[in-house]
Amino acid sequence: MIPISKPMLGDEEIAAVTAVLRSGNLVQGSSVTAFETALQSYLGVSHTIAVSSGTAALQLALEAVGIKEGDEVITTPLSFAATTNAILSRRAMPVFADIDPRTFNLDPKKVEASITDKTRAILAVHLFGHPCDLDALQQICTRHDLLLIEDCAQSLGGTYKRKQTGTKGIVSCFSFYPSKNITTGEGGLIATSEESIADICRTLRNQGQRKPYEHHRLGFNFRMTEIAAAIGKVQLSRLPDWLKQRKANAEQLTKGLQQRTGITVPFVSPESEHAWHQYTIRVSEDRDKIQERLKGEGVDARVYYPRVLYDQPVYKQWMISGSCPIAERATKEVLSLPVHPQLCADDLDTVITAVQRVIV
Repeated sequence: MIPISKPMLGDEEIAAVTAVLRSGNLVQGSSVTAFETALQSYLGVSHTIAVSSGTAALQLALEAVGIKEGDEVITTPLSFAATTNAILSRRAMPVFADIDPRTFNLDPKKVEASITDKTRAILAVHLFGHPCDLDALQQICTRHDLLLIEDCAQSLGGTYKRKQTGTKGIVSCFSFYPSKNITTGEGGLIATSEESIADICRTLRNQGQRKPYEHHRLGFNFRMTEIAAAIGKVQLSRLPDWLKQRKANAEQLTKGLQQRTGITVPFVSPESEHAWHQYTIRVSEDRDKIQERLKGEGVDARVYYPRVLYDQPVYKQWMISGSCPIAERATKEVLSLPVHPQLCADDLDTVITAVQRVIV
């Protein structure tokens, strides 16, 4: 089976973890600091705060910018649950705006139409690694005095107008889950150029402490381990080469599939550099049957995501109004194919041939 994703871990990661274990310092030490510094330089921001997961990053970021009970946060219905969970953790209300059918990201026009006097922020997800239309979203925020928050869980390495995703909003959040473009096993990161936000996030992740046993606010244990950070620093050094390979793999898939009837290959905005976390096609036939046929051909195709978030049982009680028909249609048509850097040319040919065979 050709897997949908596969973390690349080698001797350097093993050596880095071994060094941490031998040091005896497993939490909040020099490896975390080094990883934060490396990402700060890579992204071009003033502050980075490593945490235990991408979800933790979202939760702390929303608290740090002052999202509170009764606030409304506009976000996408086509995303992983962590995005909405973070909003609800603040007792705020998620408001779902529809998506652009080409990029699968928030449609700025639909976002602006969703604004009320309770709207406090836009939480934009760079889905599958394709950057959102950040200028349009920022202009909306400026007009309506809102905060722009970026969910970059899938977009590390992606750029919008030659700037890294995660540098336009007031705060941004990254994930290093094993399927992501780099991994720390579990882990996340908050990035911001606002010192006050960074200070709040640093204290929140460590039980509200600025120094041992001096607690300035209610906090959490959302620290990143030294082991995770050591892995992440090695991974980050390899990211540029992996991004090139992801792009090359995506181009080979597009070349092989773009003429096939019944398939819409991924769109890439000329203003953006896609991070290719996922290579997501749209199919006009029965998507679920195609997925099963591909598994029979040895290709692990996946559906991200099979239902809009407001259709999830847990969220229905918080649905404000309306629907997002473009996102709903996407949930029935999207199918992600393997694009990760460990694929060889033969693997990609196998994927292309399998897709062509199962779509009749």
